[in-house]
Amino acid sequence: MINLSLNKKVIIFGFIFTFFSSFGQSFFLGLFNSSLRNELNITHGQFGTIYAGATICSSLVLVWFGKKIDDIKLFKYSLIVIFILFFSSVFFSFISNIYFLVIAIFLMRFSGQGLMSHTSSTTISRYFNRRRGRALSGIWFGLSSAEFILPVMVVFLLNIFSWQTIWHFISVIIILILPSVVFYTIKNITFDSRESLNFDQSQKNFTETKNWKRSEVLKDFKFYIILLNMLAMPWIVTGVFIYQSFISESKLWGSYVIPQSFMIYSITSILTLISSGFLVDKFTSRKLIPYMNIPLLLGLVILYIYDFKYSAFLFFGLMGISNGLSNVLGSSTWAEIYGVRFLGSIRALTTAFMVFSTAFGTAIFGIFIDNGFSIEFISLVSIAYISLSLFALILIKRYVEPVIITKKT
Repeated sequence: MINLSLNKKVIIFGFIFTFFSSFGQSFFLGLFNSSLRNELNITHGQFGTIYAGATICSSLVLVWFGKKIDDIKLFKYSLIVIFILFFSSVFFSFISNIYFLVIAIFLMRFSGQGLMSHTSSTTISRYFNRRRGRALSGIWFGLSSAEFILPVMVVFLLNIFSWQTIWHFISVIIILILPSVVFYTIKNITFDSRESLNFDQSQKNFTETKNWKRSEVLKDFKFYIILLNMLAMPWIVTGVFIYQSFISESKLWGSYVIPQSFMIYSITSILTLISSGFLVDKFTSRKLIPYMNIPLLLGLVILYIYDFKYSAFLFFGLMGISNGLSNVLGSSTWAEIYGVRFLGSIRALTTAFMVFSTAFGTAIFGIFIDNGFSIEFISLVSIAYISLSLFALILIKRYVEPVIITKKT
């Protein structure tokens, strides 16, 4: 086995866990939408309601279980997460009625989108300090890679195997690969492990960020304003992904325009990930937050005004830029402002809000569509949300700073 530095091992761990989180992401589960609806004879609306409800439940449980990463050694915690993901994948293959569907979606959203991404992001944000931005951008390539590879692969496999067989394959891959990855990469990581740096740390005085407890964070007004900006991307994009067929029909784009636009989305996401890591390390996350949703805002304006098919490429391309920024900033900002000692409990809360917002996006888009509102109206609602949350963030921008403590060695 190649002898890698601990820094590289931690990044590999984060990359692979982020890649495997895709099994619980909306883009992946949506690939089995038709198969599941045909199997259970349910409508789009029924599936959307079940999906939103199960997602909300998973976000509530995540607030509690995600906090445990601050109390349990990372090696043991990661193995528990792997077992839950494995069990969830096995259970998913046995869906035979609506009750099983509810449980299966809950488990996959909880273990995949929730715990896997929470574990990888918390580990990276806590372990890295000087190079946190670059490390986070590196691990989020895992999800971008999955978004690029898995849809085509699953569509191909569905022409050969049943959807149940594909989930059997997934569960086998999980249990064969992930335990070995954890054993090789983070077995010896402790709560106090930090990146190795090539500079002298023997100075008499040094500073560190105050470590906020979750109860303290919940009393801090700026937390909620930052969070409102963080949640724009997940709820809007989830709505776009789930109801992409409605958007295509409304705009008369044809069935292939949005799938082709996903390629632009992936490319701009990856390019943004490459640059955002360096930007975070140079300027800090808290100074970049106001710019995070501006590309998405511009994309929604294009979606509202234009109908020609190339506007889809512009919309998805701009959305991909905001996605790349939000992936990095959404993980590093909390560590910068509130410290890393209790980062697990803080990120469990913010991740739960993020998961909840995806359910909100599914529901709010569905309600508007069922009541006859156009995609242009939905775009306006989204534009208003981003504008108001951004305005509130600008008003408190000077308060978005960590509390610094000076210590003596």
